[in-house]
Amino acid sequence: MISKLNPKKLILILSVLIFLILIFSGSIYVWWNSAPAEKTCSSCHEIVPSVQSHRQSSHRNVSCSECHGTALSCGIHSLREKGSMVIYHISSRVDVVRLNEKQILEVMGNCIRCHTFEYAEWKQSGHSAKYSDLFLDTTHNKSEQLHPDCLRCHGMFYDGHIEDLVEPLNIEGPWRLRETGTAVMPTMPCMACHKIHSPGNISSSPDYSNPKEIYYSGQRSLSQVFFYDRHEKTHFRAEDLPKLKLWERNREVSVSNEPIMRTCIQCHAPDARHMAGTSDDRTPRGVHEGISCIACHEPHSNNAAGSCKYCHPAISNCRQDVTLMNVSYSDKNSTNNIHWVSCSNCHTDNKKKRI
Repeated sequence: MISKLNPKKLILILSVLIFLILIFSGSIYVWWNSAPAEKTCSSCHEIVPSVQSHRQSSHRNVSCSECHGTALSCGIHSLREKGSMVIYHISSRVDVVRLNEKQILEVMGNCIRCHTFEYAEWKQSGHSAKYSDLFLDTTHNKSEQLHPDCLRCHGMFYDGHIEDLVEPLNIEGPWRLRETGTAVMPTMPCMACHKIHSPGNISSSPDYSNPKEIYYSGQRSLSQVFFYDRHEKTHFRAEDLPKLKLWERNREVSVSNEPIMRTCIQCHAPDARHMAGTSDDRTPRGVHEGISCIACHEPHSNNAAGSCKYCHPAISNCRQDVTLMNVSYSDKNSTNNIHWVSCSNCHTDNKKKRI
């Protein structure tokens, strides 16, 4: 019957059908992206925990699509990804939904839209290192063989194992990344220390009618810093991490109880014996014993360039400008590491000088 239709009528009918399909599909698309989560995302049982945690987070007023995108937000790539998710959902049983590394970085790209300053600070820090910066470092690789535990801090979200990432696993080299696309990918994205769906409150102004109570009535909120454990595949809040027990010979070192420092110590940690100064331990000792990392290091950038002047007067008890003392703060070649410099490093006569 279709073959007997006038070509013009056939074209008209097909055009109308295509138009109706587009209208119907567009309506479904708009409805899906604007409807409440109960009728869309959380209708799948695997997503319910994520939706519930999102409602308790400081991002509760940000829609799912703002961070996770839509089926068309990145063109064909998004359409293919969302389509594969539907197929995977139908064909397999998934109890816990987790983002892979590429999806983590895509969400991180959306974080930048609101957290521009934080991203700029992170970008200039040591934590923005790419896979090529760390795993193709000839000097390091010749002194210490690459190990699966490297990914515990430098590649928390990497989907494979160390042998899938780089070869050869020896100290001779030359080394190369097995997947060229990983070379420019950051090893420590935002989600290494932040859990987006973590419980939190939206900032609000205090009660200005009672100014004396502004300080005392304010409740100290939990930190928004976490540590992502690659093996457990989950985030641990800084407050829930254990406090470091550290020893200097037979003496226990006083370590700050500040929660964020517990996150730092997960990677900048001593050896298995918990001896101060071993492995990548940078816990303050000497004149700075007991203070926290964040007392000197700014968040995200980790810059400590101006930290001395925040605590010290221009002229110290030694009658010297503390920013010019012979420590690694001002001179990278100094033997007096700023993290554990003590009075005896400079005053060998053990005499206390007073003004």
